[in-house]
This record gives sequence, structure tokens and C-alpha cells, in this order.
Amino acid sequence: MKFKQAIKPYQAAAGGWGSLEATTRFVFDSKEVLKNMRNLMRMNKAKGFDCPGCAWGDDNKSTFSFCENGAKAVTWEATRRHIGAEFFAQYSVSALYQQSDYFLEYQGRLTEPLRYNRATDRYEPIGWQEAFELIASHIKAMDNPDQMELYTSGRASNEASWLYQLFGRMNGSNNFPDCSNMCHEASGTGLKRSIGVGKGTIRLDDFDHANAIFVFGQNPGTNHPRMLHSLRHAADHGAKIVTFNTLRERGLERFADPQKPLEVVTSKSGTISSSYYQPNLGGDMAAVRGMVKVLAENHHARIAAGEKGLFDEAFIQANTEGVDAYLAMVDATGWPQIVKQSGLSEEQIREAAAIYQSADRVICTWAMGITQHKHSVDTVREIVNLQLLFGQLGKKGAGLCPVRGHSNVQGNRTMGIDEKPSKAFLDSLGEHFSFTPPREIGHNTVQALEAMLRDEIKVLIALGGNLAAAAPDSPRTEEALKRCGLTVQISTKLNRSHLCPGNQDALILPTLGRTEQDIQASGPQFITVEDSFSMVHASEGVGKPIATTQRSETWIVAGIAHAVLGSEKVDWLGLADDYNKIRDHIAATIPGFSDFNTRCDIKGGFYLGNAAADLRFNTLNEKAQFSAPALPATLFPQLDVDVPFTLQTLRSHDQYNTTIYGLDDRYRGVYGQREVLFINPEDLAELGYAAGDDVDIETLWNDGITRKVSGFKLVPYAIPRGNLAAYYPETNPLVPLSSFGDGSGTPTSKSIPVKITLSPVVDGLRIA
Repeated sequence: MKFKQAIKPYQAAAGGWGSLEATTRFVFDSKEVLKNMRNLMRMNKAKGFDCPGCAWGDDNKSTFSFCENGAKAVTWEATRRHIGAEFFAQYSVSALYQQSDYFLEYQGRLTEPLRYNRATDRYEPIGWQEAFELIASHIKAMDNPDQMELYTSGRASNEASWLYQLFGRMNGSNNFPDCSNMCHEASGTGLKRSIGVGKGTIRLDDFDHANAIFVFGQNPGTNHPRMLHSLRHAADHGAKIVTFNTLRERGLERFADPQKPLEVVTSKSGTISSSYYQPNLGGDMAAVRGMVKVLAENHHARIAAGEKGLFDEAFIQANTEGVDAYLAMVDATGWPQIVKQSGLSEEQIREAAAIYQSADRVICTWAMGITQHKHSVDTVREIVNLQLLFGQLGKKGAGLCPVRGHSNVQGNRTMGIDEKPSKAFLDSLGEHFSFTPPREIGHNTVQALEAMLRDEIKVLIALGGNLAAAAPDSPRTEEALKRCGLTVQISTKLNRSHLCPGNQDALILPTLGRTEQDIQASGPQFITVEDSFSMVHASEGVGKPIATTQRSETWIVAGIAHAVLGSEKVDWLGLADDYNKIRDHIAATIPGFSDFNTRCDIKGGFYLGNAAADLRFNTLNEKAQFSAPALPATLFPQLDVDVPFTLQTLRSHDQYNTTIYGLDDRYRGVYGQREVLFINPEDLAELGYAAGDDVDIETLWNDGITRKVSGFKLVPYAIPRGNLAAYYPETNPLVPLSSFGDGSGTPTSKSIPVKITLSPVVDGLRIA
């Protein structure tokens, strides 16, 4: 497939006509126009299905409740294109490996179970029962339960995830690596340490009551576009939107609401950010520390003048611990270090602090620009420190809002997809089912891959996702998958992970998508998901599956569990017949889910609650904890060389996680291509390179492994000097598996030390 390549700056606002046109184009490309128009009208609606894209909450107010990227996710899933035995007879795995990730998924839906034949290098059809028996034989041949990894994607439903973790723990292991390990683990870890709960404290309508919203390290226009509606509405009502983001992003500047006809057909739009700051990659902690330094100065100056101080002393005294140590650390942190590390001037930081000081109700929200650094947990806790000083918890229009990625990544963790389960959760599970759950901490994603590379893992089952493309250090990740005895991929479409089969066996099991009807023995089923605001929604597919041989994730998990464990303790097949029975078990084992089935009928979903929002802190002394770490001396303490550039990986606009919908990145002005490198124009000039030159990017690391990608086109962009950005998964090979966050284990995909050189020239042509 050939695409017209261009670099052409985008002048319009985010949303508007461009969003409407792109949505229409994707609907028609699906070859299921009427079906997908009906699907979109039922998305995020009562008696409809929840968006398979991001985890932003539903406002339940709009005529239609989807964004451009949500529409892409639906039409990508609900396509007429499909592949089966004929396709795999035509293409060997080796041939498919040479194709792009876009090509692989564009072929359409998987329709029948497949087993890899190593002799022919092809996938061939296999029956469901035979597939389950094959899985069971490999699991029963393991030396111990920890030789199996159970990976989970953030799209898996509450019901499938809960059943999956029950199977794993009844089989004896807490090895539950998941996508959260690679993205948002720092949020959960940092929040638990500070306020005793690993979730955000606000609800969606808090955006309507905030005086200021501080946005750190996220690009809603691409990653969770429905957030732009909330930000625009807040800005229209006078809230100050203060953005800290390394790149200038159109969605954080201007937004034309596609649901407002005048803004679709004209150039009318609304401003999102009232102030926009571009810190260095990894510099957000220093920026927040600088804001607190200013606010502390103003607080003490007021007290010295006989006035009331700025900090909420009553809140601090009643609800927190450790403020004196924290403020002492703030006082000891000098401005030269703050300015150098943040990349912002003292004047800019003072300006941001003044906005914060003038606001009575403040929301702080963040995403992966905060969580994918070595010091991410400390950065999350620094944001919490700021909010605690001003008592910005427990009141309307204020609080903490980590924005999750995939649609049920938060629900997965609530359901027990966690390599570090709490004692209370395991006790509840064990008592309810009369068994002894394993107590040892399991593997996160990085640890799982390392164990595979040590030949310690016999079986990998992936409940959704595309681990080969999502994980860091791509060649080593692919090698890790190939070292497993058996790999099982539960998937809707072909992806890179299918092309890294286990060294003995490999299976692809085709699953239903979120948009499709799920009919079991007891009748039509619905599933549930949890959004970023702790709201649990029912979701029921509306379209007919493309093939009768596809099965739901819940049915597949139950089938595997039954084949391995039998039905002595759990009637797995009975649970697959009726998901209400699964929800009854969830209600009995997980707090907050009492009367689960009944509450699923509540229009708009039901709220799980949040102890910290109610000023109940589940910490050792039942108080919120200030943290007092010094700013990191460097982002790369293990290196003893100068780092010319720091690279972050990011998504394009035609992308969601590892799924590539197309080759355009409209808001950044990139068309028909993905191998581009965004660079500051002054850095470009200093290097003596020109826009459009092809370069090689090489990681600077200390383990003797060469990590390099070649042929990336230089694109001048509004990004601070010394910082670079490029798309993943193309640049995932540059992220060392051994580079991960302290306390989170999350790969440092937003702070990669690199150098760049011109790609070599052969016969007068520069080659990639």
C-alpha cells in the first residue's frame, strides 16, 4: 500500500470539520456504513456499548457521545474485512513479519481458532476444544505455577478480567503482567502512597465547578478527545486551563466542537489553554516544586504581615502528615536546579503559581507524560503535595485526576489484575471459594519479559493486547515471546505478537469485539467497564458477529480454566453461560460491588466511591502523606556520558495504543508516513542538518546492546531544545528493558537518552 507523504502544518482548530471529515472517511472505509452509523449512535449510551477506546467518562448529555478516535476504534473493529484459512495459506509467518503493523491489522477480523505449524511456517485452523486441550496439556506439564504469565489488555471487561485472575490464582500464581504496568503504574503507586487509594479523586462533573485546571503531560486531542469537551466547557465558564506539555499540541490550544454546527462549518473555535508551558521531558516535578516554592514564599510573607497564610492549615493539621519535612525540602531546592531541570524560567513558574494561588477550586490532571520516567512516582506525589497544601481534596471542583488509557485498564486493576494483590483481596477470594491463594508477589510486564528471556516461562496467555509491539526493547521482547513453550493470543485482529510464536506451540483465538452481540446459553449478555472516574458502566454489543466461530473473551477464559482445573471448585462453563453469576461472585469478593447486577441498570452507570475524596485515607496512620524527595540530580544516573538529546515516544492522531488506523497525524501536520522525528528548529540548525533529512537514532545505554532505528525524517516542531519526539511502536526498540521507573517498573518511554546521525549515503542516495 502506498500513501502520499507530506509535511504540512495544520492551521485549523482541533475537532470541527476536520474531525467530522475523518470520522466519515473511516466509516465508509469499513465497508459497513449503515451498521457503523447505528453503532456510533449507540456508543456510550444506555443499552448500548462502551467505547472500546479511552477511559474518559460519559457525560450522558450529548446527542452523540463519541469522538473521532472513538469512531475510528469502532469502525476498525466492525469491518467487513476478515481473514481465515485461505489468508494464512497464502502468507507464511515469516512473510507477514516483513509487513507493517498497519498492514497486519488492516486485513480484517480473525474468524477461527488457529495453531502455528512450525514445519510450514503457517497458522492453520484448529477446533476450540482441541485448542483448550492443547493449552491444558502445556500448563499441566509445567514444573510450577509461576512458569505461566497471564497478560491482560486494558480493553478486557470486568467479567473477563475477574474470571482470568481467579483462574490464575486457583492455578497458583500472581503473575499478572498488564498494560497498566507499561503506562499508568506510577499513578496508582504514587497515589496509594500519598492518599491510600490508587485512583483519581474527582468525578466528571467536577470539571464544571473548577476555577483552574492544571494539565500535565498529556495530549487529549489525540489520546482522549472527549476530554476536550470537558476542558472547553470549563474554559467557557471561566476556568483557567494551565497546560504543562513538552510539545505544542493543537488540541490543547484550540478546539472546535463537532457537536456545534456553527463551529463545524466556520472557523469559529474556543481556546483551551489560557497558559501553555513547555517543560523539558521529565521536568514536570521541578516545575511543580518551583510553584510550591513560590507559594510557600507568599504564604510566609502573608503571615509575617499579620495576614492569614495561603495554605489550608486546618486541612493539613486534620488530614496530613509530613508537611514540615516537605516544606524544608522545598526551601532547600534552589532556583538554578529548578530552572535547569524544568526547562522553564523562574518568571514562567511564578506566573503559573499566581494562577494556582488565585483559584479556590483546582483540578490537577495528568497522563503518560508524567508516568513514563524514572522518577514518575515522585512526580505524581509532588502533584499530590501541591493539592494537599491547599486542601484541594474533598470539595467540589477540585482534586486529582490521572487519565487512564484503554477503556477498562482501571477496571482490570479493580478486578484483581495485579501482580501485587492486597491481603484483603486474597483473603476474600480464598474464603469465598475455599482455596488458598498464592501470596508471593508476581511478575509485572518487564519482569515477565526478563523471566522469558531466562527461559523460565513455559506458557504465555495474552488476554488481548499486542505485547510484541507495546513493550520496550522490541527485538528482545520478540525474542522473549519466542522462548516461551506455548503462546496464546486472544485477539480480534492480526498483530505483531502473532508473528512471534512460542518455541513449541502457538495459538490465536478469535474473540468478539465490544461492538458485537454476545449470545450465551442463558441469552444475550452484557459486560461492564470502569472509567477514569470510578464509574462502572454496562456495555452490550449491538452488531452481529462476522463469524459463528468467534467467541467472547469471557467464554474463552472459562473454557481454558475448565480444561485446566475442571469444575470441582468452580463451574467455569456455567459462569460463561450467564455473566450475572460472575457479577454475583464479584459482588461477594470485591468491596463496592454489592447488588452489582441490580446497579447495572442505573442509567449512566454507578459510582464505586473513593475514600480519599471523602477524606478517609487508607494509609498506615489514616492520614495523607506528604513526600519529601530531592529533585533527581539527573534523568540518567546510570550514564557517565553527556546526553545530546532526550527522546519521548508518542502516538499519532491515526493511532490508539499499538493499533495504527492510518498514516496521518493531522494535528502535527504529518501525512502518509510514521518514521519522522520532531526536533527543535534551533537544534536542527546547530547540527547542520535540514528539514527532511533522514537520520539514525541510537540509544545511549550501558549494557553493551546496540539499540538503533534508521531512516527517520527530521521535522521541525515546537519542542524545547534538547528534546525529541517520535512515534511508537517504531521507536520502542530504543527503550531499554532495564530502564524503568523507580517504584513503578514502568518503562521510561518518555525519557530515552539518544544521539542522532545522518543516515548513510549509498550511490548518492541516503538510505534508511
